[in-house]
Amino acid sequence: MGPGTRLVESFDLGEACRLFVHGGDLTHLAVDAIVNAANERMLGGGGVDGAIHRAAGPELLEACRSVPEVRPEVRCPTGEARLTPGFDLPARFVIHTVGPVYGSAAESAPLLGSAYAACLELANAEGLASVGFPAISCGVHGYPPREAAPLALEVCQAHAGALREIHFVLFDETIRQIWLDAAHRLSSTRSGAGVNSARETP
Repeated sequence: MGPGTRLVESFDLGEACRLFVHGGDLTHLAVDAIVNAANERMLGGGGVDGAIHRAAGPELLEACRSVPEVRPEVRCPTGEARLTPGFDLPARFVIHTVGPVYGSAAESAPLLGSAYAACLELANAEGLASVGFPAISCGVHGYPPREAAPLALEVCQAHAGALREIHFVLFDETIRQIWLDAAHRLSSTRSGAGVNSARETP
């Protein structure tokens, strides 16, 4: 999975799809696509967005510029997703999505759920087998991780489609533990669901 990933636990999401929760750096994940928590302009930014652009190289910015605007300064509205090549990343593609700035659960949850679902639907439409996510909106957008984690995992379970692997790579250890707790709770609701731990080899 790459030198930037640490201890990982895996869970059954469905009959054919596995969920993996990692610590480490999403930009090192060797999957079909990683998800960028972008802004609506898709021209780079801070946090995960900036890290992905730096790792992918300048061609990613040019590919983002080529995505048509749906209205002035907006290439990807909140809750939607767009696809570009991954360029210098180990991942073949980048799926760009825009999560909501947190206001309230009632206001923000539908938009966050839509962002995750849009990424998964796009991955399935492209025939991809594996995708890696960050914790969308849990940084500067202020989404509480304890609210975001179960929502994200439930949407992944509902929209996995033909995907074989869904990864969450969480640099912050506190957030990783929150995702693990949510994954264990989700796993416990599945009859015969399995859970395994394995250490990635650098």
